[in-house]
Amino acid sequence: MTKKLMIGAAIGALMVSGALAQSPGSPSSSNPPAAAQSQPAGGKADFVTAQKPDQWLASKFRGTDVMGPDNQKIGAVSDILFDKTGKIEAFVVGVGGFLGVGSKEVALPPVSFDVIPGVNGAADKLKLAMSLDELKQAQNFTPYQPPRPATTGQAPGGGLGGPPGGGMRPSGSRPATGD
Repeated sequence: MTKKLMIGAAIGALMVSGALAQSPGSPSSSNPPAAAQSQPAGGKADFVTAQKPDQWLASKFRGTDVMGPDNQKIGAVSDILFDKTGKIEAFVVGVGGFLGVGSKEVALPPVSFDVIPGVNGAADKLKLAMSLDELKQAQNFTPYQPPRPATTGQAPGGGLGGPPGGGMRPSGSRPATGD
């Protein structure tokens, strides 16, 4: 589980840095995306040895304050949605509620946000041109749920030594043998 979390965080960090480099409020970069740099033609990996000032780590990006047009906090980034190629499709923002209770999540593409640099060492923030009321009226973001596997027709508990029919027997009783 920890390995999956570490891999997910690393992938997320690469994707966030690419999206922020393309967003309207951030400095432009003439370097190719990190994903393109990671696998040169020779097959040897190029290692990224340090974070640049215009890059964000996914671990720090989650929880970033989202400000409305009046510079008041209207939510925080709760997740990042990206495709198989690493392109960030949306930032998922939790809005409304109190301490996460009663809040809803909406997803907006990265181009919807402007980056506001933090002052006096404070963290950067994201700004939207939408109000809290507009976000509350927006459609909820629904994460993908894979379909459940179809049943094979086997009775529950059948096989692997369970009692026929999958039921429980009273303690001390023996299974029926059909003698």
